[in-house]
Amino acid sequence: MLAARKRAETANITVEALRESVRALIGSGGNIAVLTGRDGKVIIDSGYATSRARITDALAKMDPGPIKHLVNTHWHFDHTDGNEWMHSDGATIFAHENTRKHLSTTTRVEGWDFAFPPSPAGAISAEVVDKEKRLYLNSTTIALSYYGPSHTDGDISAHFVEADVLHTGDTWWNGLYPFIDYSTGGHIKGMIKAAEANLARVTDKTIVIPGHGKIAGKPELAEYRDMLVTIHDRVAALKKEGKSLEEAIAAKPTAAYDSKWANSFITGDVFTKLVYAGA
Repeated sequence: MLAARKRAETANITVEALRESVRALIGSGGNIAVLTGRDGKVIIDSGYATSRARITDALAKMDPGPIKHLVNTHWHFDHTDGNEWMHSDGATIFAHENTRKHLSTTTRVEGWDFAFPPSPAGAISAEVVDKEKRLYLNSTTIALSYYGPSHTDGDISAHFVEADVLHTGDTWWNGLYPFIDYSTGGHIKGMIKAAEANLARVTDKTIVIPGHGKIAGKPELAEYRDMLVTIHDRVAALKKEGKSLEEAIAAKPTAAYDSKWANSFITGDVFTKLVYAGA
C-alpha cells in the first residue's frame, strides 16, 4: 500500500473531456470524475493523497472554482485517500453508510494482507447515501445509487443525468479482472448483479467511467458482464464436482480470457481464487 502511494506522487494525471461540464482525471488510483460550474466542483472519488499537487494542478486548469462536493463510490484507499485534503478545501463528503463505517475503524483486507487504520475525522463522509440520493448542482442532476454488496458492501454509482455520464466505481474494471473484497462484503454474485444493473441503466449513448481501465460504453460493459458470468459458471461447476481450490486453479477456467483481462494485480489464477470463494 505504501508503494502504491509512493508511485502516485509522480504519476501523470490526464484530463479527459467527456460531455457538457463533466471530465475525468486519470492516473491517481481509481478514475475520478469532475463536474464544474457555479456551484463549485463536484468530485467522484479522490484518488491518492500523494497525488494532491498534480490533481490540484489539473483541477485549477479546468476551472478556478472550489471543490464543494465529493462522492466516494466505496471505501478503498485508491478512491478515498484524498478525502481529507479535499474536505479541508471545502468539500462535503457523500458515501454509503458501510463506506463511512470502514473508513472510521481499523479494517483488514485479507486479499491484500493489510489492515488499514481509521481515517482522520475530516476524511469521513458527513452525508450518507442509503439506496438512492439525488443532488442538483451546476444545472446537473447527479443520481447516486447503491448497488448492494458487490465489489465491497458500500458501492454506489454516480450518474450525471443530463450529460448521461455514469461512474460505476469498482463494480466495473474495463479490460481487467476485478478485485473482489470479501473482507468487507464483496461477492462475485454481487459483482455480476452490479454488472447487470449497469447494463440496464445505460444506453448506446451513455459514456461510462469504470473504477479502473479506459472510459467506454455499453458494448464494453456487456463484454465484462459476459466474462464474469462465464468464469463464475465454470468455477462453480468445478466446485460442484468437488474440486479443491488448487484443483480448480489447475483446471485454468480463465485461460480463454487471460490474454485480455489478466494483469499484474489480478492474474487468472488470482481471479479464479476470488470467484471460487463465492461460487
